[in-house]
Amino acid sequence: MIRRHDQVLSTTTDQRLLNDKGDGAWVHADPWRVMRIQAEFVEGFGTLAELGPAIGVFGSARTPRKDPMYAAAQRIGKGLAEAGYATITGGGPGIMEAANKGALEAGGVSVGLGIELPFEQSLNKYVSLGINFRYFFARKVMFLKYSQGFVVMPGGFGTFDEGFEALTLVQTRKVTSFPIVLYGSAFWSPLLDWLHDGVLASGYIAAADLKLVQLTDDPDEAVALALAPGPRVDRPRVASQMS
Repeated sequence: MIRRHDQVLSTTTDQRLLNDKGDGAWVHADPWRVMRIQAEFVEGFGTLAELGPAIGVFGSARTPRKDPMYAAAQRIGKGLAEAGYATITGGGPGIMEAANKGALEAGGVSVGLGIELPFEQSLNKYVSLGINFRYFFARKVMFLKYSQGFVVMPGGFGTFDEGFEALTLVQTRKVTSFPIVLYGSAFWSPLLDWLHDGVLASGYIAAADLKLVQLTDDPDEAVALALAPGPRVDRPRVASQMS
């Protein structure tokens, strides 16, 4: 469902779900929300079940069409299509639009997994297979279930969230290891330096964890890395006690 102009709601479904204020009426409303959540999963699984191999591409919705990153994302979408892979994005403008455009124009499957937001946004015109989600967590499951790897391009909080979500699930072995490619060394190198000099140095991650991501400035190499088997890094198990 698309809402525009005076039909845009002031709150999102996620916001209404997580709002704990009120007189307890939520006790009666939340069971029905469970049905809506279930419906999102059924819709997603049913739509994407026969998608075939795919790579997720994350990146900013604010990237202008004249930006070199837009051209790079378009080339990555094209390269994935030529390799027989679908491209999955968030379905919005910017980097997402560019990757979808590259995939579609190369004859590939161009997937957009949109999300309900309090401001006007719809799936870009280059999406050939699209779903709009109300709940972020249902959308994330679809990204992770149907992608065999990820290319993470420059972006903001949403891009960081998606990239680190994938990285965390690989690190904790909650999913089968798959490649995570960071595109744009000028953008990502400061973050990687901080992870090494701050987070690793403080003992919050292991040295092996930094090998879970790969960095490139070449669109063709990004495609090749995303299609290669993900790094399988052995790390010692951490003993834990529960009382």
